Amino acid sequence: MCLFSNSDQLETKDYDLTPLKEAKLPIIWVLGGPGSGKGTQCDKIVAKYGFTHLSTGDLLRNEVQSGSERGKKLNAIMERGELVPLDAVLGLLTEAMLNNVSTSKGFLIDGYPRELEQGLTFEKKIGECSVILNFDVSPETMTKRLLHRAQTSGRVDDNEETIKKRLNTFSKHSKPVIEHFSSKCKTINAERDPAEIFKDVESCLDSLKASV
Repeated sequence: MCLFSNSDQLETKDYDLTPLKEAKLPIIWVLGGPGSGKGTQCDKIVAKYGFTHLSTGDLLRNEVQSGSERGKKLNAIMERGELVPLDAVLGLLTEAMLNNVSTSKGFLIDGYPRELEQGLTFEKKIGECSVILNFDVSPETMTKRLLHRAQTSGRVDDNEETIKKRLNTFSKHSKPVIEHFSSKCKTINAERDPAEIFKDVESCLDSLKASV
C-alpha cells in the first residue's frame, strides 16, 4: 500500500468535458515498444492530418518543469520511484485535450495506455478511443535499434540489460490492452521502411475519417 503525506496529496479536479463531447474528434492511441519507430510515425501523422500529438511523459515533464504546486508533488512521487497515480495522468491529458479542442483535428496519444486499467478509465471518464495503432516490431529488432541509438544518445537506459527489462515490461502490460481492444486495434508491421509503414497508417486513418 502506498501512503502519501498531506503535502504530496494530489487534488482531484472536476472538468467540464462538454467541448470534447461536442467536438467528436477522433482519438487515436499509439502503441509500440521502445525502438518501434512510433515517434517517427507520429511526426508523419501530425504533418499530414493535423492531429494534436500528446505524450503523457512530455505532459508530466512539462508540469514538473513549470514549477507549479502540482508539478512539485508529481516530482516528489517520481523521485521516490513510485508510479504517478492514474487520475493525475488522466487529469493532465484531459487538460491538454480541452486546451486544444477548438483548433485540433483529432488527438494522437503517444504511448498510451501503458496498461489496461488506464485505457478503461480513459474511455469511462474522457471518451472512446477511435482506433489503436500498434507498431509491431520483434524484440530482436528493437534491441538492435536501441543499441545503435545508444552510440549517440548517451541515454543511461540504452544498454542491453535495461533494454531487455523495458521490452519485457512493455510486452507484459500492452498485451492485455491489445487483447481487450482488439476490435479497434490495427497492428502494423513496423520492421519495414518508414515510408512503407506510413502507407498502412494512412490506410487506417483515411478509413477512419471516411466513417466519421
